[in-house]
Amino acid sequence: MPYLEKTTAQHDADVSIYFEDQGEGQPIILIHGWPLSGAMWEYQVPTLIENGYRVITYDRRGFGKSSRPWNGYDYHTMAEDLNDLIEQLEIEDVILVGFSMGGGELAQYVDTFGTSKIDKLVFMSSIAPYLLKTDDNPSGAPR
Repeated sequence: MPYLEKTTAQHDADVSIYFEDQGEGQPIILIHGWPLSGAMWEYQVPTLIENGYRVITYDRRGFGKSSRPWNGYDYHTMAEDLNDLIEQLEIEDVILVGFSMGGGELAQYVDTFGTSKIDKLVFMSSIAPYLLKTDDNPSGAPR
């Protein structure tokens, strides 16, 4: 059972992120929604592998087999977790698929880390964070 091990000074916690990495080919990372886990993709993974993809699923912090720290459940921290997974697995040219709250994580990932490692983004029934730039959301998008 592979885990991404993280020590985050910001949240003063050690966090283990459970992931599964299967198949070969262009990588696809499937990001589950709330309150699910990476197991939600169990029916899609075999078909994607059969069609020549490397499929990575993971349990976001607080879900499934991953750690359940007291804090760090904001979109920015979740996007950092995704970036750390991409870095650890040395992934390039990835297709990122976010379902429900996982789509908000994708939006934050792109805002924070850019698109240099991304081939495609898929937002499925997504719940995105507030995107408009305001006084209390200075990093948002302009009108």
